[in-house]
Amino acid sequence: MRKLITCVTAAAAVAFIAPSLRAADIVDTAVKAGNFKTLAAALGAADLVETLKGKGPFTVFAPTDDAFKKLPEGTVAGLLKPENKGTLTGILTYHVVPGSVKAKQVVKLSGATTVNGQRVDIKADDSGVTVDGAKVVTTDIVCDNGVIHVIDSVILPADKTIPETATAAGSFTTLLAAVGAAGLAETLGSKGPFTVFAPTDEAFGALPAGTIDTLLKPENKQKLVDILTYHVVPGRVYSDQAVAAKNAKTLQGTTIAIAATESGASVNNAKLLTTDLDASNGVIHVIDRVLLPTGKKADAKKMIFDAISTGVPMYNAGHHAACASLYQKTMEEVMATTTDSEMRAHMKMVLTAAKHTTCPMERAWTLRRGMDQMYVRLP
Repeated sequence: MRKLITCVTAAAAVAFIAPSLRAADIVDTAVKAGNFKTLAAALGAADLVETLKGKGPFTVFAPTDDAFKKLPEGTVAGLLKPENKGTLTGILTYHVVPGSVKAKQVVKLSGATTVNGQRVDIKADDSGVTVDGAKVVTTDIVCDNGVIHVIDSVILPADKTIPETATAAGSFTTLLAAVGAAGLAETLGSKGPFTVFAPTDEAFGALPAGTIDTLLKPENKQKLVDILTYHVVPGRVYSDQAVAAKNAKTLQGTTIAIAATESGASVNNAKLLTTDLDASNGVIHVIDRVLLPTGKKADAKKMIFDAISTGVPMYNAGHHAACASLYQKTMEEVMATTTDSEMRAHMKMVLTAAKHTTCPMERAWTLRRGMDQMYVRLP
């Protein structure tokens, strides 16, 4: 009997002590630490307490009270107002990554997609680890529903829409004008999210003379819409995801091909110049050429006709190099519109031959003969 009582008493003691040895959830752990008062208040104002006390798991990059003090005066007080709840929620969820990601995993990453939807940049070197420039000062605070890594600054998500981000960049004037003429500004400024492969002003400038002016005419609005929506993919697709997928269906309805090459990633025949520019409603990848929807063979035929019509007077006036340049650009653009492997092989052969021709007159004629052959093959 005494042994039985002793065993029962010991069992009761273990049952009493065991809960106190369990790790607390993320919120309780932060509150107990004492240096996350502002973060705790913000979670309460954003109604995220119950979420971060839930099953998870979550990884939280937690700014200290001192980190919040680095923000401009009045920022925190403004964010805690009820009318700014959406903004506050966006900022806080930008500090949270789904899953339990320990420090040994974090240092192997270049970025991580947050609950907010946007991606944080992660850098690890001899001086330590940073998340969007914020230094990680403490790692692997294990909770029963995830892990906390402490950072010394508040990290902020992008707060500009895709059109606003493009405007701020300053190198997408033609694209923005085209978006406006096509009536797509409101769409690309909406919730989305969208992924935009954005041609620079230089990319639009490489199109045959008169192409942009023609597309901006009211009677060509649908054609302009088709071209622009061919540059947009639904969802937020980062560059590594795009390359892994190898293709993506656009808002226009047809598919673009994405590939990694020796010189970098490409979309159809356009080179990716800059990737993963976050916007509040999506992500922008910058490309060096305008993409033309596949299957638009009638457009391709018109492009050749227009190029020859423009090139002949240029050639006859003695501007042989300029004529050759126009023909080359046109052939490259047409090459992007066809899925006919035989025709693509022919165009590639012509372009290669022209590239190795030093005489401008001969180069212009080499390209002209190639375009003539393409023209008769197009319906």
